[in-house]
Amino acid sequence: MTSSVHYTGGLRTTCTHLKSGNSVETDAPTDNHGKGERFSPTDLMATSLATCMITVMGIKAQSMGFDLDGVKIDVLKIMKADPRRIGGIDLHFSIPGNLLELDEKTITILKNTGETCPVIKSIHPDIEVKIDWGAWIRTGS
Repeated sequence: MTSSVHYTGGLRTTCTHLKSGNSVETDAPTDNHGKGERFSPTDLMATSLATCMITVMGIKAQSMGFDLDGVKIDVLKIMKADPRRIGGIDLHFSIPGNLLELDEKTITILKNTGETCPVIKSIHPDIEVKIDWGAWIRTGS
């Protein structure tokens, strides 16, 4: 088992990672009967994409002899109706100054690594994923 999810009432859950004991609480969003005081399940899905991308990119960076410390990804989840679902996920990378010095080949390797992470490969093709690489935007990407 990976995790345990406990419904705590009031449209909230506590999700516990069984190996570590760490937990995350969820709440239904305000547009779907909740208070919006925690991540919603769909927030977690969209956020999982960003965490997966930066994690595999971090692994690749370590293997290349540097760290991605300070990289930030802002996540926008876009909902659709009929049926209610995630219609899009927009990611915006903020790259710290020290990583702007990386050569084009290294940046391409990192971006390709992120764009092939397990979560992005698991997202339904009807969900439009847009990635803004911020300062790492190159011609033709």
